[in-house]
Amino acid sequence: MELFVSAIAQGILWSILSLGLFISFRILNVADMTTEGSYPLGAATCVMLIHQGVHPLLATLLAMIAGALAGLVTGVMITVCRIPSLLAGILTMTGLLSINLKVMQRPNLSLLNESTIFKAFSGFNLPLYYDLILIGGGFVILLIDLMYGFFLTEIGQAIIATGDNPTMATSLGISTNRMIILGLMLSNSIIALAGGILSQHNGFADINSGVGTIVIALAAIIIGEVFFGQVTFILRLICIVLGSIIYRLFVMGVLQLKIIDANDFKLFTALLIALCLTLPQFRRLFQRVLPIGGRTI
Repeated sequence: MELFVSAIAQGILWSILSLGLFISFRILNVADMTTEGSYPLGAATCVMLIHQGVHPLLATLLAMIAGALAGLVTGVMITVCRIPSLLAGILTMTGLLSINLKVMQRPNLSLLNESTIFKAFSGFNLPLYYDLILIGGGFVILLIDLMYGFFLTEIGQAIIATGDNPTMATSLGISTNRMIILGLMLSNSIIALAGGILSQHNGFADINSGVGTIVIALAAIIIGEVFFGQVTFILRLICIVLGSIIYRLFVMGVLQLKIIDANDFKLFTALLIALCLTLPQFRRLFQRVLPIGGRTI
């Protein structure tokens, strides 16, 4: 039972990362590799500020500003420098390796004996992992509410239009360059928020913690889309959270049954995403070859 609750808690915490990536990957339709740099940037900023005596909650929020600045750099390279989005994200991610080292002054930094947002629940004697569910769930509910409200605004709709059809958006008088920059800043600020929260949960920040995070976030997004199909915007955000939980439960089951070795975790995730992305193609193929009403379509 503890493993089950732990998987749910991990899924909720990691869903924050997926919600951030959703803005760039699905709304803006931009392949943003900045994720793997802004996640450890949020962790490094948050942990270093806590070491400097800043309140953990304030340190977590300030980590979002650091992530937004990373998104700003990528956005400027895409819109002003006309660098392809994939390459711009890789350049920012590479540069952030040095920035994160400068922030922490070392490859990793521990939070041993330091206060965190999770220690606030230590006096309530909650069952194991329930504090993670409460704190993570609180952040996720607030984040979904804010994202839903924001994307109903004129600016939010302009970002959606930019991702859907930039040519049409430009004809409507929308500054697509500004919307791309703003969208990437929002995306990476939420990703950095995930880094700050998860670093406090893990008890440390590490320079290499961002490796593979984009694959984990994509897994939750794709699983949510495959399992729940076409839904409204707010339900889609909720499905991302559910997709993250399903992914963690699935991984827990696979590891418990020893179907794969723990060292093959990243490979397994990559193959799982590839399979989920391929499912629509199989569905179309079956629709063409299955006989309906005596004929093949």
